[in-house]
Amino acid sequence: VQIELGRFTLSSGKPLLAALNELGGPRWGANWQVWWFIIMLFGTTVQLGAMTGGVALALNSAFPQAMTGIASQLHGISPDAAAWLTTHNEHPWAVLTWFLAVVLLLSGGYQRIELITTVLVAAVTAITLASVLAVPYLGFPISLDSLLGGMTINPSDYSEAAVIAAFGCFGITGVGAAELYFYPYWCIEKGYARYTGPREDSPDWVRRAKGWMRVLKLDCWTSMIVYTVATVSFYLLGAAVLNPQNLHPEGTAIINTLAEMYVPVFGPQTRTLFLVGVWAVLFKTLYVASASDARLTADFLNIAGFVKFRDYSDRKLWTRVCCVIYPTVGLCLYFFFREPKVMVAFGGFIQAATLPLISFSTLYLRYKKIDRRITPGLFSDILLWIAVLSISTVACFAVSKTLYDNLLKPTPAASSHR
Repeated sequence: VQIELGRFTLSSGKPLLAALNELGGPRWGANWQVWWFIIMLFGTTVQLGAMTGGVALALNSAFPQAMTGIASQLHGISPDAAAWLTTHNEHPWAVLTWFLAVVLLLSGGYQRIELITTVLVAAVTAITLASVLAVPYLGFPISLDSLLGGMTINPSDYSEAAVIAAFGCFGITGVGAAELYFYPYWCIEKGYARYTGPREDSPDWVRRAKGWMRVLKLDCWTSMIVYTVATVSFYLLGAAVLNPQNLHPEGTAIINTLAEMYVPVFGPQTRTLFLVGVWAVLFKTLYVASASDARLTADFLNIAGFVKFRDYSDRKLWTRVCCVIYPTVGLCLYFFFREPKVMVAFGGFIQAATLPLISFSTLYLRYKKIDRRITPGLFSDILLWIAVLSISTVACFAVSKTLYDNLLKPTPAASSHR
């Protein structure tokens, strides 16, 4: 799906919202699918809060004396403020995270830390993979029976909580719905579509388009391999190390609990590296997600007619405004909920429910809007159809199961009465 959305952008030079606005169906200033996107985007804003909170929890765990010292100083001035800070000691770190994110978003200075965070993310991923390979020899076996058992579907797996958790993970693992919406914008800003140039009849255009398609495919397949290996490694490490010790990542202790996965292999000193890695992963994601949401929202405001962009400066202004709004809303949501895992799962569920819609839209763009000179081959088409149908099947099951359990399922009292 991601590859075909990128192919459409190379073929047309248009971002996804502009393409969706040209589809049929009800319109209220913009096509209904454009409105659905903005609804989904508001729902996934809670994930920005989870990322802000995750960064704050990592920093607080790495430097616990900082807030403890401030609380002790406040005790003589305001005991109530000191008591509050003791129970909310990650909040100042969350505010600092929000401030740094907004400053970088407005200044365009993210390139200065992009290399550092990328190296840290790669290091944490490599350490996780090494831990998975090592823990079976340190008293935490990963047996073939356990792996096969994990692939076996049991009736108990269909509980509402299990379905919501699995579906939320399904919605954000790898490339979620929000990333699919933004990927065509990324193709434009990174130069894939710009260097291909406006569509024309010349063979040079076809050559450029096919050349950039090769780059785009390499990008997508490489990322798929990386996030699949990383995700499976985290799952195996959590199941092998945390589960036998009855350690459950919850609430404000989630980061410290996750850090325990690495202790059997690398010792307690690895905790600091993990905390730095968590900061890099979540802060980078917070920055990229906020920048993406801001661009898509500015585009939505223009398409729906709320504002009209006279030139690029108008678009840039509204993008900068949204770059302040989204991290701010995320910060407030974290202060209200303080449950990063629940917040991530909620946003993931909404994204997963959106995947069938964007997948079928991709099918339409594939067969109706892409220049025939760069259309994919039969094998790619088969993979696309398999993806769309499997995504839709999982989504329909999960959404219907959740709705049934919450709205239609008889209560135990009613069943007993009947």
